[in-house]
Amino acid sequence: MHSFDSSDGNAAYGALIQAANGKLYGTTNQGGANGYGTIFEITPEGALTTLRNFDSTDGAYPYAGLIQATNGGIYGTTYDGGAHGYGTIFRVTPEGLTTLHSFIPSDGVHPYAPLVQATDGNFYGVTAHGGANGDGTIFRMAPDGRLKTLYSFDSKGASEGGLTQGTDGNLYGTTFAGGPDNGGTVFRLSVGLGPFVKTLPSSGSAGAVINILGTNLSGATSVEFNGTAAAFTIVSSTQITATVPAGAAAGEVQVTTPDGTLSSSVAFRVL
Repeated sequence: MHSFDSSDGNAAYGALIQAANGKLYGTTNQGGANGYGTIFEITPEGALTTLRNFDSTDGAYPYAGLIQATNGGIYGTTYDGGAHGYGTIFRVTPEGLTTLHSFIPSDGVHPYAPLVQATDGNFYGVTAHGGANGDGTIFRMAPDGRLKTLYSFDSKGASEGGLTQGTDGNLYGTTFAGGPDNGGTVFRLSVGLGPFVKTLPSSGSAGAVINILGTNLSGATSVEFNGTAAAFTIVSSTQITATVPAGAAAGEVQVTTPDGTLSSSVAFRVL
């Protein structure tokens, strides 16, 4: 589809994402007009457009892929650069790039991994270094850029992998070192968020069978696609299959259980 030639970036480490407009977005770690990496857009047909050439003041050397937030904006991290030289969190829109946070050693430095937007609307991520013990941090950033360090790694290991939010509401991740044998760890962090359900895939046409993942689903009594009842089958305590009902509109998928109603973390799109 495209071969990078340094002028439009090189060393694309991060995974691509496909945004709601159908186009693909990604980053290169190096190259571009200033040598500090780029943000690019590419169509499914292979037409590539460079959206941003990093210049060090707005970030440098991004390793991570991008995410599209619920507000439609594209968000990401850079490993270096920014106001203090330790990396940034940014948002890119058709109007340009906004640096939301420039890292300093006390709140963590050099993020490798992509962000995750949790069900509370905030962004969560990790840094590979810095923090209270120099071994990296877990942080939360509000949409307006306010950042809070939630945890500073110590002998439990530093993190270069990204986070994921489980359907129980907790955040999960890995460290590349630390733990009793210094071989790394798998960890869970509770941030007080409640359970939800997740649809796989997150879009489909009427009559399509989709998977719904969650916790404690064995007693589910109903499934609705934005208020329209759907036929469903309980596969296990963590999985339901459901048929997208005729007349359903885009919106939340809701599963009613004896413990309450669980809503999907991402709106389901009816094709």
